[in-house]
Amino acid sequence: METLGSTTVVCSDKTGTLTENQMTVRALWTPAGIVEVTGSGYAPEGQLLDSAGHLAAPEENAALYWSLLAGACCNNAVLTFNAGQWALVGDPTEGAMAVVAAKAGLDRAELVSAHPRLAEIPFSSERRYMATLHGLPDSGLVVFAKGAAERIADLCAGQMDAAGAIDPLDRAAVLAATEELAGSGLRLLATAMARLPADRMKPAEFNPGMLADTLVLTGLQAMLDPPRPAAVTAVQACHDAGIAVKMITGDHAVTAAAIGRHIGLLADGGRQEGRVLTGADLATLPNEKYPEAVERATVLARVSPEQKLRLVEAPQARDHVVAMTGDGVNDAPALRRADIGIAMGRGGTEVAKDAADMVLTDDDFATIEAAAEEGRGVFDNLTKFIVWTLPTNIGEGMAILVAILLGLTLPILPVQILWINMTTAVALGLMLAFEPKEAGIMRRPPRDPNRPLLTSGLMVRILLVSALLVTGTWWLFEWELAGGADMAEARTAAVNLFVAVELFYLFSCRSLTHSMWRIGPCTNRWLLAGVGVQILAQLGITYLPAMNQVFHTAPISVGAWLHIGALALIASAVVALDKRLRRQIM
Repeated sequence: METLGSTTVVCSDKTGTLTENQMTVRALWTPAGIVEVTGSGYAPEGQLLDSAGHLAAPEENAALYWSLLAGACCNNAVLTFNAGQWALVGDPTEGAMAVVAAKAGLDRAELVSAHPRLAEIPFSSERRYMATLHGLPDSGLVVFAKGAAERIADLCAGQMDAAGAIDPLDRAAVLAATEELAGSGLRLLATAMARLPADRMKPAEFNPGMLADTLVLTGLQAMLDPPRPAAVTAVQACHDAGIAVKMITGDHAVTAAAIGRHIGLLADGGRQEGRVLTGADLATLPNEKYPEAVERATVLARVSPEQKLRLVEAPQARDHVVAMTGDGVNDAPALRRADIGIAMGRGGTEVAKDAADMVLTDDDFATIEAAAEEGRGVFDNLTKFIVWTLPTNIGEGMAILVAILLGLTLPILPVQILWINMTTAVALGLMLAFEPKEAGIMRRPPRDPNRPLLTSGLMVRILLVSALLVTGTWWLFEWELAGGADMAEARTAAVNLFVAVELFYLFSCRSLTHSMWRIGPCTNRWLLAGVGVQILAQLGITYLPAMNQVFHTAPISVGAWLHIGALALIASAVVALDKRLRRQIM
């Protein structure tokens, strides 16, 4: 938590972290034109509409039919209907492709039965496509493939028109359509197919090497993965806190840039400024320019899991504290290398969770921002407790040490020191753990990781309070003796002064920069309860005969209490003055 609170760079996955990971196909592009898809979610309820607003019939558009068929068959997702709700088991992208086929009236169970799968080339980040081999009702074979548009285009020699004819591939038109749809923030997958004679291939021979220049492009399926509503606010909060957010995705660069603009990572999508880099861009960067380029970029598209490790190391080389999110097996090295690795609890693999420092149970970026805020609060409260408790221990030690060195009577007995430490640590110091986060905690820059826990300003304050405790204790002890009090009464007054100064100083330590009145004296009810308990304990050790006997104390006069209160107020005033002079110590 403390590390996350001092994080300066967060490298976050897009899908499922900055977005909802609930894909819905919004448009289908084929060489014959664009088809709009209505409806959202995993319920197969919606329509396919052509450019004139009429229902698009797959049986009248061969390219559309084969694109839907490829998306439904080259697919491992399963849609279920339970308790009146549709749910998905599997990848959301594949779920969206199965749903749009159902919206077109294609029953997936019938399709799978008519086109049994015989072999599969699974998706990988290196290939960026998936392909399956199926049987046809006429005893032939068909290959279906889906994947990144530019990758599928590389494998295709032709494209299908509405009549089913095969034309030469117009790669420029395909990439232009990709750019146009991606510019709207849509995630794109291309679909392709190839008919094969039954004697052309055996399923065991199906491999990636045989697909080049054999496929026919059938279309593009454009999906919307809406940004999480809280992502925009969370990203802005990170920016206000001086935390750079970098979105890492395998999507097309234009799609990634559109999402980046929507959630506030980009003011514009201009790649000329180096704000958007692709995996290919990163691969060509020389080593000496790599850290600077990564620091300037905010959107990293078409990034492979293997590149994530270097994306972590680059900011670290420039003294950044890096938090990294990941969910896959290949993300494990980057999660381990990051200053704080964050695995996805819902979609993450066990390997990723084991390699990470934290597991994000809701896979939501807003939770990372909230955790960073909590981390800052935890570190603040830890520092406040140390700054509060050290003067007590130093003051007690110095009071005893001065008496021993000068051969004087001890102003406080060891058993009384034990009482102070035992009661104040629980009733007073522990209550700082419940201190609410200060306003503006996420509007200040991250803590420098090389900065010591206790700065020079805080050390001066600790020594100042220690000196006030020692001086005040000796003055009051001698004053009481000079006024006719016996040794037990003088020591009791000294014990109560120690606790009173600690109590007043506790309120000062609730903020190391601002006054108690600015943060509100009653905002920590646990602290008020602890103060009440401590006051009752001090009255008990002062006036209860049994405790007088155990701790060698005695009842003291009203005048002694007035002196204790006056000295505690003076000490508080000195600390307040020091705080005013050192506004920048945090």
